[in-house]
Amino acid sequence: MTAFIVTTHHAPRDLSDRVALGFTKALRLLADTFFAKRYGHRAIVLETVAAVPGMVGATLQHLRCLRRMQNDRGWIHTLLDEAENERMHLMTFIEVAKPNWLERVLILLTQGAFYNAFFLLYLISPKTAHRVVGYFEEEAVVSYTGYLAEIDAGRHANLPAPRIAIDYWKLPETATLRDVILAVRNDEANHRDVNHGFADTLAGKPSDAADQCDEPRKAA
Repeated sequence: MTAFIVTTHHAPRDLSDRVALGFTKALRLLADTFFAKRYGHRAIVLETVAAVPGMVGATLQHLRCLRRMQNDRGWIHTLLDEAENERMHLMTFIEVAKPNWLERVLILLTQGAFYNAFFLLYLISPKTAHRVVGYFEEEAVVSYTGYLAEIDAGRHANLPAPRIAIDYWKLPETATLRDVILAVRNDEANHRDVNHGFADTLAGKPSDAADQCDEPRKAA
């Protein structure tokens, strides 16, 4: 698996983008303050949040297509796949960094607040909602790159990969935590590009990432 990932940033173009970026930076500040370099525990909380947008977006796109009696252009499956993928990230990091009772409470509160906030945001402005996710994923790529740096520098143990990760990403039996993080970072980079692509499409700007969803879905 390649260790090279292009770190990209979507420069804000309008007020909607700036609001999305500001919201993301505020959450990043909270995560940095609370978790510092406890990357495994940070991943547990953040992946719980990251699994929300795909499910919300898929639900609202589904209902929109029913109301308008039109094709979804592959968006629903793409968003559901994203939600499932992020959930598997969470299941993996639970095996890596066992959450304590405080973190479980934090997860409960954070998910409840974020789900309702994102649901309302998607109803008001799907473009802004997808841009928020795009920026979230930009930050996720940065965080997992930092996680890799900690492992490479010997400041974090490169543990054997959990069985759930080996089975899900079809990793070799000798895979380590570093291999898992590379796989997760690849996923996040893909979600970043797809969601920025969706936001561009909703803004009336053609996007290769969004156009891919018009094609028939291929089995993994």
